[in-house]
Amino acid sequence: MMPVPQATSLRRAPVQRRSVERLTRILDACADLLDEVGYDDLSTRAVAVRAGVPIGSVYRFFGNKRAMADALAQRNLEVFTARVTERLRQGNGGGWREAMDAVLDEYMAMKRTAPGFSLVDFGNQIPVGKRDAEPNHRVADALTALLSGVLDRAPDDDLRRTFLVATETADTLIHLAFRVAPDGDERIIAEMRELLRAYLSRVLD
Repeated sequence: MMPVPQATSLRRAPVQRRSVERLTRILDACADLLDEVGYDDLSTRAVAVRAGVPIGSVYRFFGNKRAMADALAQRNLEVFTARVTERLRQGNGGGWREAMDAVLDEYMAMKRTAPGFSLVDFGNQIPVGKRDAEPNHRVADALTALLSGVLDRAPDDDLRRTFLVATETADTLIHLAFRVAPDGDERIIAEMRELLRAYLSRVLD
């Protein structure tokens, strides 16, 4: 089962298993409809119909569709963090280079396959086209906490700033890659990897 997002956009956190399952269905329906109709035509009523729940169940958790998209973005971040954690657990001790590949590979996989991800990812594209820096700060915080152990380094402000710069850089170039090609231009993605390796090797080696 998908994790329950720890999002401030939730009006009420689910407690019982049935409520958790209902929230999961609502967010799954939201993600599917984002791909089908986009954010502007998304509605709480359509989500309720797709999820097979009363409209009151949607409003129990969310005041509007923006709050629902925010919760979906938070769930995406939690799924992403879990996937990277699992990759690192199965890794070969390749240090930050292996960690960087895990982060980028899992992000690209979600970008290409996770319903609704192309519009909301971790929250920085809703309304469509808006580039809000706050989600990248959340990603940098998550990476700092997650990768400080790999680096055997305290999760201090310098490390967080390094991951914030890397996150902002990757975010910009990945958006460019997906504007150039529907599945992401591989040449731009390869250039992004080289750029990040050069930057991180200077800071982390």
